[in-house]
Amino acid sequence: MNAEDPGRVVLLTASHRVAPGLLSWPAWRTLHAADRVLCAEPDHPQLPYLREAGVTVEQAAPTAEELVDDCAGGRTVVVLVGGEGNRPLTDGLARLGGSGRVRMPDLELLPGSYDLPGARLLDLVQVMDRVRRECPWTSRKTHRGLAKYAIEEAYELVEAIEEGDREELREELGDVLLQVVFHARIAQEDPDEPFSVDDVAAALVDKLIHRHPHVFGDETAETPEDVHAHWLRTKAVEKQRESVTDGVPVGQPGLALAAKLGSRVRQAGLDVPLPGDGSVGHRLLALAVRAEEEGTDPEAALRAAARTYRDAIRAAEGLGPARGSGAGDTAPGSPEPGPRP
Repeated sequence: MNAEDPGRVVLLTASHRVAPGLLSWPAWRTLHAADRVLCAEPDHPQLPYLREAGVTVEQAAPTAEELVDDCAGGRTVVVLVGGEGNRPLTDGLARLGGSGRVRMPDLELLPGSYDLPGARLLDLVQVMDRVRRECPWTSRKTHRGLAKYAIEEAYELVEAIEEGDREELREELGDVLLQVVFHARIAQEDPDEPFSVDDVAAALVDKLIHRHPHVFGDETAETPEDVHAHWLRTKAVEKQRESVTDGVPVGQPGLALAAKLGSRVRQAGLDVPLPGDGSVGHRLLALAVRAEEEGTDPEAALRAAARTYRDAIRAAEGLGPARGSGAGDTAPGSPEPGPRP
């Protein structure tokens, strides 16, 4: 070793969302080549796997000064850093380096593993589990008691989409996701038919694979219409419905319900005359069905018109447009590209 060489400090991090022991090749290579490997946490999840791999790990929490001294002469010291990092050590190294009084070793931050896409969902499940156990309000909630929130959050998500507010969209997607995770956590406690968020996700994965044979199977789909046809065929096999109206929730908003029924009738090729006694309800029904035939979402179209009316009211009151009155990426009421399964 070169006595003048200040050496090297490697701060090795690993994601707690990845199974312990699954480290990158650069991490393993550095660990095996290091002169010392230090870890302040006696229960660090990586320790059993490092020892099994023949890496000697010393339980120690050196100060910045001690670590710099230990690297003198060209030595490499690896410090296993926990999920929250080691702020006192990194701050101490920064102070030493900034003082100009000490010849600092090379400092390297080496990620031993990385989060996979969707890894933060694991955090969400863990946090939801703890909140369910420890929060006086959350711990008493039932599926029925939460139902209204699912509807409210869905409407707020639609509003964020139509207004084109990206920050609001991200937040509202999180609120909708919370409803899913919350209900799944409650479902775990059912004494007769429990299921977990993993069961929910597994069923969804199976459904997506089954309904996309052109992606995961041997069928082909060249156009959105082909995809829509695949989707309808697989749903028909899965559901085995007696009527085209089966599966249409009558509790949804009236215009959406009318449009959905009209869509089912049109897709099934049925000839069902619309009721026409001239009442307001029947006239609205006819408008909603006609809008759906033309590729327009009547609910979105009416909301857009209502927002315009709201702004006109505010203008008559001498006020400016309401917050979030801008248009989104897709104009409300305009047809969405692709199939609408």
